[in-house]
Amino acid sequence: MNLLSGAMGVIFTLEGRLDIAFPLMLAGAVFDFCDGLAARLLGAYSPMGKELDSLSDMVSFGLLPSLMLYETLRLSGCHCALAYVTLILAVLSGLRLAKFNIDERQGTDFIGLATPSSSMICGSLTYFIAVSPASAVTSWMAGSWFLPLLAVVLGGLLVSEIPMFGMKVAKGHRLLDAKRIVFLCLAVAAAVFTLVFRLNWSLFILLTFSAYLLENLFIAFLALFHK
Repeated sequence: MNLLSGAMGVIFTLEGRLDIAFPLMLAGAVFDFCDGLAARLLGAYSPMGKELDSLSDMVSFGLLPSLMLYETLRLSGCHCALAYVTLILAVLSGLRLAKFNIDERQGTDFIGLATPSSSMICGSLTYFIAVSPASAVTSWMAGSWFLPLLAVVLGGLLVSEIPMFGMKVAKGHRLLDAKRIVFLCLAVAAAVFTLVFRLNWSLFILLTFSAYLLENLFIAFLALFHK
């Protein structure tokens, strides 16, 4: 169902319907979560399931967000070669997923940005641009340089060695620690901001995952001074 959602999202993206493509990406994320939850509850882990999970993620969280960035540029009137730079996100997402499958360091936490987090930033941003064309920030976000630069930055973070916390907690560890509590507070602040200013719901997702990324980068920056 994750793979099907991603494939349908690709079709709607190529038809210029980003307003449908992003909800399909969200559906893929829900199915991806349920898949992992069911595997843990039933103890039904298998090598095939692990590979199929990554193959599905490649479509829903690698190819789809990359095409959404490209289509946003195309719809905004950018037909230059710079638009193809956004496809680097799909390439580096594939590399990140392949590394994840063989990297034994990544259990509850991650090394580098996880593909679903990257896709949520891209998907929510392109959805917001599509449904809020009159927004003050939409014009420059849809410009010919911002989205290609975003693809390069996120792609670099996908394959980086920067540690990033996950929301799964290993047995014997506390459910909430300082960094997760801070993240939840930032998510609540994003929700309040979106509601108070009556902004599109996609901005809540964009702010939440952007806050997650910035918090991890800040933690990594502080760690440099403790070595």
